[in-house]
Amino acid sequence: MQRQPEPELMDAAEQAAAYASADFSAPHQFLVDQISRLLPVLPVAARVLDLGCGPADVSLRFARAFPGWQIDGVDGAEAMLKLGRAQVAAAGLAARVRLHRALLPNDPLPGAGYQVILSNSLLHHLHRPQVLWQAVRAAAAPGVAVYVTDLRRPADEGSLRRLVDTYSGPEPAVLRRDFEASLRAAFTPQEVHAQLGLAGLQELAVRELTDRHLAVFGYLR
Repeated sequence: MQRQPEPELMDAAEQAAAYASADFSAPHQFLVDQISRLLPVLPVAARVLDLGCGPADVSLRFARAFPGWQIDGVDGAEAMLKLGRAQVAAAGLAARVRLHRALLPNDPLPGAGYQVILSNSLLHHLHRPQVLWQAVRAAAAPGVAVYVTDLRRPADEGSLRRLVDTYSGPEPAVLRRDFEASLRAAFTPQEVHAQLGLAGLQELAVRELTDRHLAVFGYLR
């Protein structure tokens, strides 16, 4: 299946509200739980950058799992960030989770020298995937732990249809439509390997996590 890029920003109010209200607890918590298996050495206290944080559900899950982490979440979609800030406030974690609007690569990141860099479901939105890998390199402290998760593109239309039917279920039509578009826009593990080689990030590994997710992880010198 050939890749079909989708819009880089999900800034429509309808999309943002649908994502914020949807129940992604099982897949999001699974991805959060995997970090300790894939990266067994993680700092107890750390400055953390979450690229493409959206409405902050994953950021908040990491904050609860690692109470010593101070997390800067970054997203280009103000509609997502507005909902995310409300979620952060409701969770009582505004002192440790701060959300910033930045559209990569044009806007500056909120800082540098991060000990942990996270990203979930940003890569497939990017028309130029090197934007993500360049941001990782620019924001990293020596020895940074990197954990990037995303969808992976199915091999054919039949596989795509099975994934959409299996995981969209009773979700609103906008989520079903966006899930299909995201699967079409996602990269294969082989394509991500090539991206890392081009970025000089060969220390990072790529692994298939589920029938629809992949992870990029490792430590950078």
